[in-house]
Amino acid sequence: MAAATPHSPPPQLSSPFLEYIRAPGGLDKVVLRGRRSCSVEIRLFGGQVTSWKNDHGEELLFVSSKAIKPPKPFRGGIPICFPQFGTQGNLEQHGFARNRLWAIDDNPPPLPVNPAIKAFVDLILKPSEDDLKMWPHSFEFRLRIALGAGGDLSLTSRIRNTNTDGRPFSYTFAFHTYFSVSDISEVRVEGLETMDYLDNMKGKERFTEQGDAIVFESEVDKVYLAAPSKVAIIDHDMRRTFVVTKEGLPDAVVWNPWDKKAKAMQDFGDSEYKHMLCVEPAAVEKPISLKPGEEWKGRLGLSAVPSSYCSGQLDPLKVLHG
Repeated sequence: MAAATPHSPPPQLSSPFLEYIRAPGGLDKVVLRGRRSCSVEIRLFGGQVTSWKNDHGEELLFVSSKAIKPPKPFRGGIPICFPQFGTQGNLEQHGFARNRLWAIDDNPPPLPVNPAIKAFVDLILKPSEDDLKMWPHSFEFRLRIALGAGGDLSLTSRIRNTNTDGRPFSYTFAFHTYFSVSDISEVRVEGLETMDYLDNMKGKERFTEQGDAIVFESEVDKVYLAAPSKVAIIDHDMRRTFVVTKEGLPDAVVWNPWDKKAKAMQDFGDSEYKHMLCVEPAAVEKPISLKPGEEWKGRLGLSAVPSSYCSGQLDPLKVLHG
């Protein structure tokens, strides 16, 4: 059975855990609902998560107040960067997947799933004729977005090379995750210490992280290489820790534009840099290559847990070693 069009939601979307909401201008969305006030919103345009709320109804992802509607990229949430990250190629910045209308995938290939997870949706993207002119490769990109019983969020990407001419293809990729934080100057990232990184502000020169944790006092745009599978973002003021896990994605991008760049971006408030941080599981340094018929799988897992203090300092971060 072929993938349903975005305007014909399949019957299984009618459940207590899912809601399909039609909206003009390509803004149709799916809402996943969990316990209490947990929820996730996904726009079909871009296959993009635009909201993730905890069981208190608090928004955990950043979305700019100046975010532009389709067909422009949407600033915030979790954009999908494919088949190109940043400007590392000839395509538009971050590739075209975030600027395309995805479809509900009503008959996806089997994917192991926790039976306790009831709220999930499967999306699919295939190239249009215009896409094939820009990037001449046939593919199927399947995306499962799931809201766990405890409010955890996961995104699982499966990309298959469907070229019929025997050609392999290569791509770079990122889950461009925008986290909502109280004050960027009170945030630290743990788990990337001692890692090598490419500094995009210094011509992609390679350095080694020296600090005990990453803190923010100015613009940061770094690609951490061979990053660990688990990273933590500690928000002191909110007493909240985001735990980011990744599979199939070797790198981790850390980005905050700071004040000057924020003012230069049309779709970003001048002072909004204070309330966001991007930590992005990615494959940037070494592109992923697929032969015809081969499939790659990458996964992003997000959870938000309370942080505790001890004499003004955080207790040892057990979540990184659990």
